Amino acid sequence: MAFISSMYGGFGILGYFAFDEETKDIITTNFGQVLLSSLVQLGLYCLWMRWVTVLGVTLMALLVPNFADFLSLVASSVCIILGFVLPALFYLIVHKEELRWQGLALDVAIVALGLAFAVCGTWTSLIDITATKA
Repeated sequence: MAFISSMYGGFGILGYFAFDEETKDIITTNFGQVLLSSLVQLGLYCLWMRWVTVLGVTLMALLVPNFADFLSLVASSVCIILGFVLPALFYLIVHKEELRWQGLALDVAIVALGLAFAVCGTWTSLIDITATKA
């Protein structure tokens, strides 16, 4: 609970630093009327949408054979890209003029390692999915 509370607090502080005095309660509304803001508001205020999402995920877990293998495929491909590659790549794109060679090398290494892990994990997951189960 302390970790989750500190994550929420940190997210709030970062939102305040980004938007200063104009920070709104729902942080995505600071972006204006764009698609992301509308989708977040729809997800927050539509109870039926939450039920449909939970039902869809539950049905997928029940109907997909070897769901654990499917989950490892998603984690090894999409989650590694979202968690490691894209943040380092975005930081590199935004701050490339300000970075010294050490920071540049670190960001390139994170992107390269993340891509290598994503490819290896995806390959292994695909082998596990296509392998015949005894």
